[in-house]
Amino acid sequence: MQGNENKKGEKYFGPITGFFVGVLLISNIASTKILILGPFTFDGGTILFPLSYIFGDILTEVYGFKRARKVIWTGFASALVMSIVFAIVGFLPAAQGWENQAAYDAILGVIPRIVLASLIAYFAGEFANSFTLAKMKIMTKGKHLWARTIGSTVVGQAVDTILFSAIAFWGELPIEIFIALVVSNYVFKVGIEVLFTPITYAVTDFLKKEEGMDVYDHNTNFSPFKF
Repeated sequence: MQGNENKKGEKYFGPITGFFVGVLLISNIASTKILILGPFTFDGGTILFPLSYIFGDILTEVYGFKRARKVIWTGFASALVMSIVFAIVGFLPAAQGWENQAAYDAILGVIPRIVLASLIAYFAGEFANSFTLAKMKIMTKGKHLWARTIGSTVVGQAVDTILFSAIAFWGELPIEIFIALVVSNYVFKVGIEVLFTPITYAVTDFLKKEEGMDVYDHNTNFSPFKF
């Protein structure tokens, strides 16, 4: 059912957008720490960031690429504003007696290279994920949701992980740590998507029934810059 997208899908679209943006911003802040979890070496944001791709899958599957595009841009704008605010706060002189400037700079201080890497990787990865899922939905005629969610994540996370790691850390980390970071991030993120597949099924089925929407992106302009 394609229906009228402007009159349907209003009940849960807003909250999902809010959760999507929240996951994105929290992940960006948590990414300031490189950690080890079992065999994996990755930035802290990786623990939560894969959920943004799950939200992206759900948005595209239920509401279509055009609405998902609006959410992706909302997340991009929010991350940009967050970075600007952190930079301004870090630049302004600290009040007398406040001695935590070094700690602030270490955690929330804006490093242009990291910010650029995060924004470019997010933008390219999310749109690659959404585009792949939308196209696969048409190809599979709406069947095999698991193939679409996992397949789109395989593509989107590859774009995201490679771009972010290359822009942020290439030349800054020993090559063995860099490779471990890329591989660990990618395997962990795709693994989370696979693990959450039953939940993705349940949420998309619920939303399609409640919202009365199941959009197929026939004749959709897939340009990220088409508003």
